[in-house]
Amino acid sequence: MDKKEEEQFHVFYKVPSGDGPYVRAKHAQLIMKDPEGSIIWFWKAITERDRVDSALKDMAVVMKQLDRSEEAIEAIKCFRYLCSKQAQESLDNVLLDLFKKCGKVEEQIVLLKQKLRQIYEGKLFNGRPIKIARSHGKKIQVTITQETARVLGNLGWAYMQKGNFMAAEVVYKKAQMIYSDSNKACNLAQCLIKQARYDEARYILEDVWRGKYLGSDDTKTKNRVEELLLELDSKQPPPFLQNIPGLDLDDDFVNGLEHLINEWARPKSRRLPIFEEISTFRDQLAC
Repeated sequence: MDKKEEEQFHVFYKVPSGDGPYVRAKHAQLIMKDPEGSIIWFWKAITERDRVDSALKDMAVVMKQLDRSEEAIEAIKCFRYLCSKQAQESLDNVLLDLFKKCGKVEEQIVLLKQKLRQIYEGKLFNGRPIKIARSHGKKIQVTITQETARVLGNLGWAYMQKGNFMAAEVVYKKAQMIYSDSNKACNLAQCLIKQARYDEARYILEDVWRGKYLGSDDTKTKNRVEELLLELDSKQPPPFLQNIPGLDLDDDFVNGLEHLINEWARPKSRRLPIFEEISTFRDQLAC
C-alpha cells in the first residue's frame, strides 16, 4: 500500500504501523477481505512472536467466522502460554464463544466456574473494580458486579442447555440479586415453567411486562414475554379460573374453554389480549 493508504489504514482500523506479519494479517482481513489469507499471516505472527496477544485472539475470531471453531479452540489451548497475563481474560471470552458455537456445554460450565473463582479471588479485571470494554464499536465501562451477573447468566444458560433447570434456577436467582435485567428474568421464568411452577413464572413475566427490569421495553423482550405467557396459558388454566370459591369445573369443560379462548385470540395481533383480560379481571376482583 502507498504511504497515504497506509496512514489511513492505521488510523481507521487502529492497527500498529509497520510491516510485520500481524499488520499484514490485519490488512488481509480488513482491507483485502481475505480471511483465509489473514489466517496464514496470523499464524506467522504467532510463531514469530509478533503481537501474539492480538494475533491469537484475532485469528480465533476469523476462524470462527469460517466455521473452523474446533481448530480455533485447539490453537488457543496450544499457544495461549505465549500470551501475556493481561490477555488471558480476553482469550477465555473468545473460548466461551467458540465452545457455544461447537455445542461444548460441559466445557462452557467448567470455564464459567473458573471465571467465578477468579472473581471470588479478586483476580478478574487484573484486580481492578472496573474495566474498559468494547460494545458495538464503542468503549464502555464494565463493573465487577455487572461482570459477575453476566458470568452467572451464561452459566445459567449452559445449565439450561443440559436440561438441569434446578441448577439454572439457582444461578439465575443469584445473578438477579447482583444485577437484574429482563433477559435473565425471562430465562428464570422459563426454568420455572420447565419445573411446572407456573404461578412463580407468571409473576416474574408480569413484572417484566410492567417494565420492572432493565431492558423490559425492548421489542425482542416483549415478544419473548408474550411467547412464554402463551406457553404458560397452554399448560395452566388462566388465573381467573383458579381458586375461585364455589367454582367446580371438570377437566373437559376447562380444556374446552381454554381452546375457545385460544380461538378468539388467534386472529388478533401478537400483543396479549388474554393477559390484558386477566389483568382487568384481577382489578375487578380487587375492588
